[in-house]
Amino acid sequence: MTSFTEDSVIQPAARLAGRRLEPITLFAGALAALTLSLAVSLIALNSPMAPLWVILLLGAVAMLAERQPVRLSANLEITVSLLPILFAAVAFGPLSAMAVAAIGLVADFRSPYVRWLTWTCMRALSGAFAGLAAMTVLGGDPSFSRLAIASALAAFIEGAFAAMIGAVVVSLRGSGDCVGFLRLVRPILIGTVPLYAPVILLLVYAFEHISAWSLLLFFAPAFAAHQLHGLYREQRETTDQLQMANARLERASLSFATALVAALDARDQYTAGHSAAVAVYARDIAVRLGLSEERQQLAHLCGLVHDIGKVGLPAGLLEKPGALTLEERRRMEEHSAIGERILAKVDDYSEIAHVVRHHHERMDGNGYPDRLPGEEIPVVSRIIAVADAYNAMTSGRPYRDAMPSRVARFRLAQAAGTQFDMTVVAAFEAILAGASETYLSGARPDFTVEAQRQPLLVASVA
Repeated sequence: MTSFTEDSVIQPAARLAGRRLEPITLFAGALAALTLSLAVSLIALNSPMAPLWVILLLGAVAMLAERQPVRLSANLEITVSLLPILFAAVAFGPLSAMAVAAIGLVADFRSPYVRWLTWTCMRALSGAFAGLAAMTVLGGDPSFSRLAIASALAAFIEGAFAAMIGAVVVSLRGSGDCVGFLRLVRPILIGTVPLYAPVILLLVYAFEHISAWSLLLFFAPAFAAHQLHGLYREQRETTDQLQMANARLERASLSFATALVAALDARDQYTAGHSAAVAVYARDIAVRLGLSEERQQLAHLCGLVHDIGKVGLPAGLLEKPGALTLEERRRMEEHSAIGERILAKVDDYSEIAHVVRHHHERMDGNGYPDRLPGEEIPVVSRIIAVADAYNAMTSGRPYRDAMPSRVARFRLAQAAGTQFDMTVVAAFEAILAGASETYLSGARPDFTVEAQRQPLLVASVA
């Protein structure tokens, strides 16, 4: 069932004269001796043998299947040559299975010869053991129920033996470890019995109870199974490529958000640290509220870029050391709408832009820019509002000192239901109640680093 690709070259059978044989060569020799001994023993015991035309036909199917492998990894391929080998094992016994297996790999007889010898012997031995198991189950009674059990057992034994030999070869060649190889082929082994056993059962039953010419139908299921393997591999590759593309998109989205905050930091040194802390607080609140992973990631990214609209404010407004006048405050309040306009121009940032626009709305409808009340405010915007307000109160500015955490939390509680969502405030309080001092003050050293490491699924939330 399994085979190595041509770029996985096994060393020749022997080194130059006088040099020590490689372990893989010794192993191939041992397999060859075991195969020959088993074949001779079966012949001596007059083991039943299929008609020559059947052996040649099944061998031709196996050989053709070997020409169309499906690659599963850099070192592993699968083929459906297992089907004719199993058919011979169940219908005619171990000696016929060995013959079909050997014919199937005749066309592969080329350097490196140790590779060919190893896999030919592996196929022959696995087919023989499958045939012996099938003969034991059948016991001369080819009833449908016994054929079903024999087919399933033969498929399992063949796959397990092939996997075991493959694991040993990988280990001897130093190209991997036994456990890793077995983990790779485990899904194939699990799928072998339900995929192949019913096909073998029907073919053997038809051959023995309907007509020998039903064997000609073998080609259809054999290559249908091959196509299934091919489709499985293509789907797996497509899925892997999609995951890689999503990962690149996530990294690009976070890099873009970080670049935006860096641009804002060039104007206001306070903002970058504030945005990182708000991002972490917002994500933790979303987790506490039991929101989906996508919502948690959205809250984190929105916290990171919630103040980006401040880059569009007039020069000197952010840098002003004292309190703002009423007109200056009105200009400052434009930053959420400016942030929306900036982010709305970025692909996949439409929902982020919407959240950023409304992160200064109030539950009583007296916020800005659109005076949305209560449930009309996006839930992530309500989360950002609480995280933003808390970090702003607990951070020092040139014109005022930072509030103690207990005071800021008290003010959040006072404003719950009017300015802030009560559920969000309660969730944040539950987080802060057991938090460290550095977390409470937004000064934990890893806040900025953590903000840059969080995985994002922007495409899925936009």
